[in-house]
Amino acid sequence: MKLTTLCYLEKDGCYLMLHRTKKEHDVNHDKWIGVGGKFEEGESPEDCALREVKEETGLTMTSYRLRAVITFVSLPWESEHMYLFTCDSFTGDLIPCNEGDLTWLPKEELLTKNLWEGDKIFLRLLDTRDSFFTLKLVYDGDTLKEAILDGREKLM
Repeated sequence: MKLTTLCYLEKDGCYLMLHRTKKEHDVNHDKWIGVGGKFEEGESPEDCALREVKEETGLTMTSYRLRAVITFVSLPWESEHMYLFTCDSFTGDLIPCNEGDLTWLPKEELLTKNLWEGDKIFLRLLDTRDSFFTLKLVYDGDTLKEAILDGREKLM
């Protein structure tokens, strides 16, 4: 099982979004996602989130919170546990990202972009729910087949 982090940095009603356009053979090609990546040996979720945000954006998170754990199940890809963070304070200057283009996108525009269907679900939850949650997303290829909130509530 793959372990990853994803972080949504917030500023002035916007999230910092990465439009994935630069990597070849990228499962996220042309999608809009938050910033994050795979754990390195010995990292905690916080270690990974801090490192990935710094590497991809040049920013250092100073106030962040673990909001959810998302479980992805999808053939043909490996299953994944993703630790989902939000961050409302950071230092540094934005740098170019080698995976795509970084853009401060107003939250109300997010759902108009090319997002994974499961991402739309957890972005809505981040906006409407303050408490920690878990979400299991089951895909068949690119098609979301099932979403289960907190181990018991079927969302679809």
